[in-house]
Amino acid sequence: MSLTAQPTAQPTARAERAAVRLGALVLGAGPAVVIGGPGADARWIDLRGRRGGPAAGTAAEALAEVRARWSGPVLVEPACADDLPQIAAGADGVVVGAAWTRDLRLVRGVSRLGLPVIVQRGPTSVEEWLAVADYCAADAGDRIVLCEGGGRGRPGPAAAPDLALLREARERSGRPVLAGLGDDPALAAAAVAAGADGLLLSPDPPREATAAAQEAVRIVGALTRREEPASVPDARSAIDRVDAALAVLLERRAELAGTIQRLKPVGGFAGRDPERERRLVAEMARWAPSLGEARLAPIMKAVIEAGLHLAEERRGGGRYGGAAGGQDRGRSAPGPAGRA
Repeated sequence: MSLTAQPTAQPTARAERAAVRLGALVLGAGPAVVIGGPGADARWIDLRGRRGGPAAGTAAEALAEVRARWSGPVLVEPACADDLPQIAAGADGVVVGAAWTRDLRLVRGVSRLGLPVIVQRGPTSVEEWLAVADYCAADAGDRIVLCEGGGRGRPGPAAAPDLALLREARERSGRPVLAGLGDDPALAAAAVAAGADGLLLSPDPPREATAAAQEAVRIVGALTRREEPASVPDARSAIDRVDAALAVLLERRAELAGTIQRLKPVGGFAGRDPERERRLVAEMARWAPSLGEARLAPIMKAVIEAGLHLAEERRGGGRYGGAAGGQDRGRSAPGPAGRA
């Protein structure tokens, strides 16, 4: 039976955005999430990959093993329809793997569990992928999440997620979409920038892969995902993400400023260009109109002078290192009041 005959959104349609709660996590609103092994926001178990191996066991045993060390959300991909009752009893969500999207008996059984469902795309068109999601939604309600590139969690070579297709599915369906990265986080930042609501790693990825995925979510997400926190803790978490991105940009700016100091015929405070600094502040005010030039000017003055102090410190072998040295040097060559 093919699902392509079922009605789906037209390519030009843009569905209203929805969010899906997975335990304490919300997919589709707020920050993107990382799903994988230890250290991620949520864990998942691939029973299909475990069966026949040294870690084989029932779904209940696999869940108990993870629950003994993890209190967060847990997703499970079944090996067969017989796993579904145990998954319903102990999991927070279920994964319809790419290999199962044509098994309508399993898809229908999954959709009747009352759990959120993640539908991975197999070697199918976007129309058939969205049709499977609609088929699940008929019983599961609208707690459906899409995943592009889920095959990267399997042994052997697998195609990278199609980020253009991910974005199309997100806009056409209105559902949250994950990028399946397996053990390779190389596309994590690009996936978040493309609009992925989360990153699905393999069930047991290397720790460095999880760390790289979390860094992409934290840094790139702060620049590309607009958040509307509803509580003080959530707002503070959002600020922490923005501050992390700001720190990365400030470090990069300091590196580039140091390069300029090495290339300029007259470097340091003596080589400052007040007119360029004024233009810089005016240009930044276009991107931060609520702050405006008056508020941005002292901020950028501090940023510029911090970079100059660092460049002189490195040139002089630490002569101006530390807070006291920076303050003394700043007083010896002040910029005009209010000037960047």
